[in-house]
Amino acid sequence: MKTILVVEDEIKIARLVRDYLEHAGFEVVVAGDGESAVASARGRKPDLVVLDLGLPGRDGLEVTRELRRTSNVPIVMLTARGEEADRIVGLEVGADDYVVKPFSPKELVARVRAVLRRTASSGSGGVSGPEVLRAADVEVDLQRIRVRVGERAVDLTPTEFQLLATFVREPGRVFTRSQLLDAVHGVAFESYERAIDAHVKNIRRKIEPTPGRPRYVLTVHGVGYRFADA
Repeated sequence: MKTILVVEDEIKIARLVRDYLEHAGFEVVVAGDGESAVASARGRKPDLVVLDLGLPGRDGLEVTRELRRTSNVPIVMLTARGEEADRIVGLEVGADDYVVKPFSPKELVARVRAVLRRTASSGSGGVSGPEVLRAADVEVDLQRIRVRVGERAVDLTPTEFQLLATFVREPGRVFTRSQLLDAVHGVAFESYERAIDAHVKNIRRKIEPTPGRPRYVLTVHGVGYRFADA
């Protein structure tokens, strides 16, 4: 049974989310503020976190940054903010997905399941081929879910890992944002291709010697991205 940590300060919403997730077969732990969320995440080590952005005190962005210092646990962010910039910031600090309030509890459960599937399939994703992918000096181990750049180990979130594996599997191929959405099974990101830009930015920050002048994940203006041929 997968454990979901729900971080939500509005009691009615927290209970509603808990009930739907439990009905879907998950074990649920609830936290009402940022401090208890960080403590619960460290103590219970959940399989996924559903995190409200608008928490009192230590908000969801701060909690995400704190969790990302030590963990790649998948995070689905809840936000009442309708501005695109707020959603992009959530992705850029490390969230895997987001749901905008008001939301359908059934949709949230579907998003949670989709992100967990993405986590489970962070490796080959059902595609036959080598267990270790290599391009330039980037190595992606599909079985151990590990990434190395030269001699340096790199920690990626499940979504970032799948995107990088997609690139490294076919260096030189130009992928549109729509194709990359399909590659990561992004039900949350249908019709929202700028989410890919946020994840690519995170990947570059982690693997590129100079993120502002990338040598691995290259932009193809007006089209999408490709991994360097050599």
